[in-house]
Amino acid sequence: MHRRRRLTAVLLAVAALAAATVGVVVGAGQDGDAEEPAGSLPERSAQPLDRTSFLARIVPAREEEEPPAARGPAVPRSVADLARRLPLERKVGQLFLFGFSGTDLNAEIFRRLRRLDLGGIVIEEQNYTDPTLLGQMGGDAVVISREERHVPPWVLTVQDGGEYNSLFGLPPELPAADLASADDAAVQAEETARTLRGLNVTGVLGPVVDVGLSSGSVLGTRVYSDDPAEVAAYAEAVVGAYRGGRLFGAAKHFPGLGAADQSTELGPATVGLDVEQLRERDLRPFRAAIDAGVPAVLLSHALYPVNDFTRPGSLSRAIATDLLRGELGFAGVAVTDDLADPAITSSSSVPDAAVAALRAGADLLYVSGGPGDQQAAYAAVLRAARRGAITRRRLSDALLRALEAKRDYGLIG
Repeated sequence: MHRRRRLTAVLLAVAALAAATVGVVVGAGQDGDAEEPAGSLPERSAQPLDRTSFLARIVPAREEEEPPAARGPAVPRSVADLARRLPLERKVGQLFLFGFSGTDLNAEIFRRLRRLDLGGIVIEEQNYTDPTLLGQMGGDAVVISREERHVPPWVLTVQDGGEYNSLFGLPPELPAADLASADDAAVQAEETARTLRGLNVTGVLGPVVDVGLSSGSVLGTRVYSDDPAEVAAYAEAVVGAYRGGRLFGAAKHFPGLGAADQSTELGPATVGLDVEQLRERDLRPFRAAIDAGVPAVLLSHALYPVNDFTRPGSLSRAIATDLLRGELGFAGVAVTDDLADPAITSSSSVPDAAVAALRAGADLLYVSGGPGDQQAAYAAVLRAARRGAITRRRLSDALLRALEAKRDYGLIG
């Protein structure tokens, strides 16, 4: 009998100890804004579990709302609610993709991620050294967003295959022109999605779905074919594989750069095809990509007859809105090519280009660098939004598309 009582007492003690341990562990796992003194038990361990949604934790509550004790936590019911309640500074930040200098967690972009609620970062060739550091950088960008109660950023790169990869040694191994078929392209894209997502890279600025010329293209072997039907099949295969692997992609370069006289990375480029000619060849792969569910389209910086060769496509409403939205019916995210490219900077400042692109219909503005141009572009868009040069509706449409894509690909839930 005494042994039975002692056993009962021991079991009760063990149960009490286990309950106390669980309470401490659960409490320690809750988010907090201040670091606890060493050796003390965090006060938050005694607080009730935080059961608010992810969206509620990254968006400020409305000032007019009653305290949580009276009405319960303010939980945004949708991405639209999140978009409405973000302060203007954060709304504008969500529209930018920034490149950066540095190859590890000491890179200055991580300090800026704490200050600005950026839409995303782009890891370029200059940032990449090995897969381990790549995974750490991508993971840390998300950790910072949680700590600062920001919207998680995209972690993007450019992987056009082979020598055109920013992340050398990682798939895709071959550029598009070296692939034997669209089926081979799908297999390679599946491997790319699996590898990059495993390294905390959430998307690519690609695939290239431009149609080449029989004489070749300034884009080199990034172009799959000079046959629009073959490129359309390639676009469908790669977009489907990326979607299946939950890798965000932006089909490029709309409305077609395969017939350009030079690369926009080198300077102003001209595509001498009118809208009807574009419809017959260059737009066909973009239609296929859209039908396959591509979440984004990247806008070309080339000059086209539709604007009398006076305005880059990425800054043109006739292309970014009328053609892409109106004619092709695309409802996803429109991303600019790098606004620091010579095709833009030869005739415009980066800040002016950022404002013009957003007004034309772009949703995400990519600026590779440097930090001065990036900050000036952010300030210019913010100032234009405050003064009404960028309308509230245009800003809201861009933000909603950007946030919906993040929800679709699991960055927010």
